[in-house]
Amino acid sequence: MLKKLGYFLRKPFFLPVYLFTKWNPRFQFLFNTRDYIVKVNFGFWFVQKVLNIGGNKLAYWPVHWTSTVHDPEHIIVGVDSYPGYNGGAYITGIGGIYIGNYCIFAKNIVMVTANHSNYDYRERVIEPIHMGDYCWMGAGSKIMPGVSVGDHTIIAAGAVVTKSFPEGYCILAGIPARKIKELDPAKCVNYEHTNKYRGYIAEKDFDSYRKKRLKK
Repeated sequence: MLKKLGYFLRKPFFLPVYLFTKWNPRFQFLFNTRDYIVKVNFGFWFVQKVLNIGGNKLAYWPVHWTSTVHDPEHIIVGVDSYPGYNGGAYITGIGGIYIGNYCIFAKNIVMVTANHSNYDYRERVIEPIHMGDYCWMGAGSKIMPGVSVGDHTIIAAGAVVTKSFPEGYCILAGIPARKIKELDPAKCVNYEHTNKYRGYIAEKDFDSYRKKRLKK
């Protein structure tokens, strides 16, 4: 049903919606992000932000209805970086999550910033996650509290990252994750979009949004 709804709402023949979004500044992301890896249509936005199916209405970036994002006000996402877009994700932002620009996220990823003490399970241990630019989380991969990964870090499918790799330019794999390959920085492409959006918000408006709505 949701798939059919999204299909219907994004078709050009749905003229009233097209005209409304085309000339409404709030919906310019629909037209200005067509060169993004993640392409968001009106149906996706409608299911998330209006119907609130999946409970991710407060997230300011595209989140699939099968993903769960707790405390999005503690999460900073970069340009074209949408954790949870591909579905099945579990993300807890209470400790703070800072994601760079142009990162990609596969299905069923996990990013957690809160855990239990090894000695008293009633005690919560809260630590932030930092991710650089141009990173890639493979399907089913996990990042645990307190982890930082640098630019151009690829986290292989199923990997569990329990310690930091701030130097970046590497591929991590395994449980716990370890570096299995170093990447040549000279071969890594740093691209940029002409129109920059952090989720549904234009980059030029993000500082104002952050001061009013976010806690990080």
